Amino acid sequence: MCPASPEQQHHLLDGRTVTIRAIRRDDAEREKGFLAALSGESLYLRFQRWMSAPFDELIRFLTQVDLDRHLALVCTAPSDRGEELVGEARYVVNPAGDSCEFGIVIADAWHKSGIAGLLMDALIAAARERGLRRMEGLVLTGNFPMLRFARGLGFELSIAPDDPTITRIVKRL
Repeated sequence: MCPASPEQQHHLLDGRTVTIRAIRRDDAEREKGFLAALSGESLYLRFQRWMSAPFDELIRFLTQVDLDRHLALVCTAPSDRGEELVGEARYVVNPAGDSCEFGIVIADAWHKSGIAGLLMDALIAAARERGLRRMEGLVLTGNFPMLRFARGLGFELSIAPDDPTITRIVKRL
């Protein structure tokens, strides 16, 4: 999915419908609500530090992206409040310009729904389309579900030599 591509709707196996699209600046309040609703553990696994609530500077960084060096895709679902963010995946291009670091987080109630795979497929396709050769991430070594997920997507895993609590994951694009 190219950032300029239209939104893509997907029908999940459980019957729900979601939309994958690029994040927009007007998603700031939705992003804030999404992060605030995550469990402490989910926030910790994503950001690798404890935080009580998302702060304004983080929300700006997460929603004010340039779609070239920093691409963020969100998964939305209809709700009684309109559109609700239920997952996001993003990459930031590394200084050399040939690789990127990525992150992904899914709303707790949406784990094992299939949206993580949809988001990562779209993010990997966008990175390839941009001409990136490698996608990398740092994952807590104890985050077994993420490590299994990454391995299933073809990422190679290695323990960080300077910190055994971190696993480096790399996918050649």
